[in-house]
Amino acid sequence: MESKLYLEVLKNLEHLFETKENYDVIIYAGEEQNQKVIYAHSVILCCQSNYFRTAFSNNWAEIENGKYIFKKSNILPHTFETILRYLYCGQIDLSSNNGSDVFSLLIATDELGLQTLSEHVQEYLINNQKIFLNDDPVGILEITSQHESFVTLKNDCLEKICQHPDILFSGDNVLKLSTELLELLLQRDDLMINEIELWNSLIRWTHAQNPTVNRDPFEWTNEECALMGRTISRFIPLIRFHDIGSKEFFDRIIPYEDLLSKKLRHEILQYHLFSHTKQIGSLPSRKFNTKFINRKHFALFSSWIDKKVVTIEPISYKFNLILRGSRDGFNASTFHAKCDNEGATIIVAKIKNTNQIVGGYNPLDWVGNKSYNITDSFIFLFDDYKNIDTGKLGKVTNSKYSIQCNSSWGPLFGYFSNGSNDLSMDEEGKWSSVPNSYFNINIPRNFEIDEYEVFQVVKNN
Repeated sequence: MESKLYLEVLKNLEHLFETKENYDVIIYAGEEQNQKVIYAHSVILCCQSNYFRTAFSNNWAEIENGKYIFKKSNILPHTFETILRYLYCGQIDLSSNNGSDVFSLLIATDELGLQTLSEHVQEYLINNQKIFLNDDPVGILEITSQHESFVTLKNDCLEKICQHPDILFSGDNVLKLSTELLELLLQRDDLMINEIELWNSLIRWTHAQNPTVNRDPFEWTNEECALMGRTISRFIPLIRFHDIGSKEFFDRIIPYEDLLSKKLRHEILQYHLFSHTKQIGSLPSRKFNTKFINRKHFALFSSWIDKKVVTIEPISYKFNLILRGSRDGFNASTFHAKCDNEGATIIVAKIKNTNQIVGGYNPLDWVGNKSYNITDSFIFLFDDYKNIDTGKLGKVTNSKYSIQCNSSWGPLFGYFSNGSNDLSMDEEGKWSSVPNSYFNINIPRNFEIDEYEVFQVVKNN
């Protein structure tokens, strides 16, 4: 019975909204040829909006012939009518609007102090963010940065971009970023992109700000070099140069070395010449930064963990870098110091002087001594880490011996047989493989590695 009464009241208010009977408010929404006259009732506006209540009480509105006059040239007529329907009837349908309309509505809710509606629109944008971010990621970031009340939406957008950096960095969107937004992104340690790709994007952005400068850095005049240096200087400390390999450094950084300070050039040279140097500058590696895999590999690992069809989006897990051999050390004691009690982990190692990478996933801790664990783990091999299609998955064939924990060894996958496990690293950092408890994916018997990394695997909320 009460619901019928409620619906009857709403029906009458909707009738009032449609007919505008006895209106006493005239609103000029939009401007010039897009302007439209909209009629409303002051009692409804006062009841539903603090903005209008204040406007009427403080005589913000002009009065002509007993009617209140509002001029809102910055709010489109369609947007204002959508807001009025909400104020009268509590009804709003965002699904019929395109991205531009929804953001116009969001901005208007902020101006008119409609907090509940603003939160509703932000929630809709967050739930449908993939569509809107792909349409205009830079525009969305700019809008959310200009309004303090949109901080939840802004943070969610930044997180999605960090998880899916191709939205900004694969094309020319990055060139449209303001200085402030680019700096904000480069500061993030969860940005899931290789550092050399960030450097390449930064150089492109710097050129876009200075289109008259020669594209060839070896042909720069002193004035061009100084101009590029002033533009890029605030971003240089945000690049993790220790996550850029020697060849990439020679190919991509050396041509622009005049943009780097003498002190920084010395630190980079020291890093590449002496193995005891672990980091350049004050910023640690980004959580997702790796030297030889990328977001596609993480997406593949996620699908293997979830036993789902391989997909690029969404990535179900966060992969936090907790160990890098060249930074932390290659021996077993370092492995356990960094990886014990960290929960699920995935290990990735690059075989020396090849493009092959091997590794494995352990859903449990590495704590224990000479004990086997029954797990739903796997090992893998990529014949060419640059080609995601070369990946081979080695599933467990004898789950009783999936993982072996031994404080004197590094990661151990599978049963110990013929001097080795299915994949193992001994106390001195030597690697080997003998198929036994996992499907044979032709990992080399004994091999050396150039680098290895361990990631903590955390399920996304």
